[in-house]
Amino acid sequence: MPSTVIKHIAYNDDENTLKITFQTGAVYAYYHVPPSVHVGLMAARSKGRYFNRFIAGQFSFKRL
Repeated sequence: MPSTVIKHIAYNDDENTLKITFQTGAVYAYYHVPPSVHVGLMAARSKGRYFNRFIAGQFSFKRL
């Protein structure tokens, strides 16, 4: 399902890094994200809501 908040999602299994490109064009890397959180994000009906509930404020991050 397309998201009005998130444009693209990439996950690196080796480093447990989640890279999210937002619709605004901003790109962030989130570190030490368990695979289950990535799977949940991909399966979520509302990716923006899932992001806000389970990722934002939960993991260290860097704007790329």
